[in-house]
Amino acid sequence: MNKVQAFIQQSLQARKTAGNYREQKPATQLADFCSNDYLGFARSATLKQRVDDELRALPSQNGSGGSRLLAGNTAYAEALENQIAQTHGFEAALLYNSGYDANVGLFSSLPQRGDTVITDELIHASIIDGIRLSNANRYTFKHNDLSALEQKLKNAAGRVYVAVESIYSMDGDRAPLAAIAQLAAQYDAALIVDEAHATGVFGYGLVETAGLQQQVFAKIITYGKAMGCHGAAIAGSHLLHDYLVNFSRSFIYTTAAPLHQLTTIKMAYQLLESSSAQTEKLHQHINRFKSKVSASVQIIPSDSAIQCIVAGSNEKARAMASHLQTNGFDVRPVLSPTVAAGTERLRICLHAFNTDGEIDTLADLINNFTL
Repeated sequence: MNKVQAFIQQSLQARKTAGNYREQKPATQLADFCSNDYLGFARSATLKQRVDDELRALPSQNGSGGSRLLAGNTAYAEALENQIAQTHGFEAALLYNSGYDANVGLFSSLPQRGDTVITDELIHASIIDGIRLSNANRYTFKHNDLSALEQKLKNAAGRVYVAVESIYSMDGDRAPLAAIAQLAAQYDAALIVDEAHATGVFGYGLVETAGLQQQVFAKIITYGKAMGCHGAAIAGSHLLHDYLVNFSRSFIYTTAAPLHQLTTIKMAYQLLESSSAQTEKLHQHINRFKSKVSASVQIIPSDSAIQCIVAGSNEKARAMASHLQTNGFDVRPVLSPTVAAGTERLRICLHAFNTDGEIDTLADLINNFTL
């Protein structure tokens, strides 16, 4: 075994010893309380049929053939970007191959050395990775704490950016966007909002429902959650769009998304316009689950599709998840270091397609669990 192999083996063994070793698991036939498919679009026969119909009217194409700046750009992609911008109330939008690509591409190219990026302490890893590549200074503020944010803003240097999620992926709670936007404007900071877990669950996103498009410098939209497909877009000004085309490496140096991905995004927007019943059903399920969980269970306050039961240790989180899976429910534990030690949890995702009976049984299993 050479030095590199020894390093890999030691690193993996350290994870196993600490109880936070990660493994891939195949899809199950259990009741889905795990996926981000909040409205059921990923399994929607209607969406698939609309995509098939759209593709039949277009030239046959398996792949894009190159990056957007070489052979991979199409009039279809540009028209879709214009549609996305208009739908969300921004001047322009730029498509990326994933939410990770979008965040890394934005945060690695826009802030520069000497600039300051202030993020909520629970911000997504993709944003952290992007900022690290930028060489800008990054500071965090206590989760959703406006006073802590303002203190950081007072001490910020260079061009200043504030980055938050509208719905936090590991807690399910929402950011006080209007108040954050007001603070950002007061200190001449550019506000960037990741709407991955809000798009489709709360209309087109919480930026739109609060009417904050003019106060938000950039908004990240991802399509692998409630929209049921894949890819992402950054919405903002024409100036931002042109900057990203010139400087965002994860946009410039990657093969463009294939036509099938673009048509699925387009058709998902169409389906969302006629899915008020599914959205209402989802929110009924959220309220039902919260009402059924015992007051003795530690649940993170949330009105989103993400409901988190705090276990407090990797061991207990794993044991709870195993108990639920044994009883037919696909619920996964979220372990440290993904979340802070002591906050290990079950991350329960509710969907429009879950049944009242499933929700009631799941709550009962949680309420009666003992380690």
